[in-house]
Amino acid sequence: MKCMVFIERNPIENSLRDVSLELAWKGYSLVKEYGGEVVAFYIGKELPSDVDKLFEYGADKLIHHLDDRLEYLHSEAYKEIVVDMVRQESPDMVLFGATHTGRDIAPLVASILKTGLTADCTQLYLDEYKDKGTILYQKRPAFGGNILATIVTPEDRPMMATVREGVMPLPESGDKKAAVTVAHTMELKNDWFKYTIKEVVPGIKKINLGAHDVIVAGGAGMESKEGFAILHQLADALGGEVAASRAAVDFGFTKKERQVGQTGSVVRPKLYIAVGISGSIQHRAGMEDSKKIIAINKDADAPIFGIANMGIVGDYRDVIPVMIKYLKED
Repeated sequence: MKCMVFIERNPIENSLRDVSLELAWKGYSLVKEYGGEVVAFYIGKELPSDVDKLFEYGADKLIHHLDDRLEYLHSEAYKEIVVDMVRQESPDMVLFGATHTGRDIAPLVASILKTGLTADCTQLYLDEYKDKGTILYQKRPAFGGNILATIVTPEDRPMMATVREGVMPLPESGDKKAAVTVAHTMELKNDWFKYTIKEVVPGIKKINLGAHDVIVAGGAGMESKEGFAILHQLADALGGEVAASRAAVDFGFTKKERQVGQTGSVVRPKLYIAVGISGSIQHRAGMEDSKKIIAINKDADAPIFGIANMGIVGDYRDVIPVMIKYLKED
């Protein structure tokens, strides 16, 4: 059993994207009991400065194609190089991050290889399927996130999927393997480079919810933008960050970048405080792996209480000021 994992780098920091490490570890977790191999593959101008982390988190080998013209995404060139790499390695499965690059390249590659591709997966596992042997089961939200669909590719190979960043947890450290790197060679056609990116200008830094140990999240029960102000006070007192459910974002209470759930960020903080959040399956998919969950809701029957370590039935206007006062006194 062989798994190939597409590796990406953060061009500003010249470091591996988190999703690359997450997929390397997931690939290793999938194939280790079958004595399989994880092959990471990378395309770019230079290798990320922390590329050796791949061998700590499951990669057995790294194949790279380096060229000054490949510093930024060129769909035609990337597509052809990936197809050549995959054909040389003949893997059982190929995983991409559900990033701008992954979502661009993976469908093009799958089309050329005449195989299936499941987009935006949140779960992957191997199991037997009828008389086809062991195959990759791919789960992803469907019908607006109301159900989790399980998709399989029983006939064609490789089995391909893009995976959302943050959904595959990493251990604190892995088992470091010997670094084996192989340079890929292939003639690059000039007409693949019809445009040139001169400079990448960093945009406004977005909120990285996954980097915080404490998250205070609000839902539709906050009732207004003003309601979120008290969440910021509690988050500040705890040294955390404010997040939101999709309903709160849809109502305009806060910005989309704070959304947690199937269509937002996936987080695993040490403490997740859900305030005025009912606990739909879509939201739980983004936070249910938090180490400790505290739910505050007026509705004693809210589904969020079913996964909470501690529940407080009450109006947040009465509960949160008491919490803030206690934290400041302490």
